[in-house]
Amino acid sequence: MTTPILDTMLPPAASWGRVCRRGTALTLTDSGGGGNVSALLYRADAPLERYCMPDTLKAQHVSRITAGCALYSDMGRVLASVTHDTCGWHDTIAGHLTAAMVQSRYGFAGYQEHRNGWRRSAREAFLVELAKHGMGARDLVANLNFFSKVLTAQDGTLTYVPGHSAPGSQVTLRFELDVLVVLVNVPHPMDPSTEWTPGPVGLTLAPAAPVAPDDAVRVACPENERGFAGNEEVFA
Repeated sequence: MTTPILDTMLPPAASWGRVCRRGTALTLTDSGGGGNVSALLYRADAPLERYCMPDTLKAQHVSRITAGCALYSDMGRVLASVTHDTCGWHDTIAGHLTAAMVQSRYGFAGYQEHRNGWRRSAREAFLVELAKHGMGARDLVANLNFFSKVLTAQDGTLTYVPGHSAPGSQVTLRFELDVLVVLVNVPHPMDPSTEWTPGPVGLTLAPAAPVAPDDAVRVACPENERGFAGNEEVFA
């Protein structure tokens, strides 16, 4: 059994940022079910290159993220691959929770009075983590929302699916470049519940096997082949 590089828990309302090296894989586990983890991805050694939601979706002709999907940068390279997923659907369209949403939906609960039960938005937490790497508001882009499902109708209407993620659901990201990962454990912006009930999410980072020529993500479509070829030019 491979020894994890990191095995920890992301508490409710907490944020986490780390450079995950090429050749490692991060598994997120929704311990109690019904969770949401908002995420941003940046190329670690060139953070102006970052996760691109439009390219990720249009290149693979999808409206959601699941196993077999590549997560593209805005330079057409593959930042990470989703190699394992028991949840089946992860949103990357609906954005993230802001302070105004928290105030209007859940009410104010500051850290001074509530300690670890405090409420803060994904936007605030993203900015705190990005500041540690010399980045700020101008570096915010469309994010991923792991464990959340949002359906898109033909007319463009978005519908949030409550309780989508079962207890113990997992998703694994294999990193194809060195990637700065920023995670925030707060509710989805479209979650209609007025109860602030985010639960703990497990994080396990471990070495990953080298990507084979017939890797399922790489050969999923011609666009993915080109994305991986772009990665190889970086290391040539």
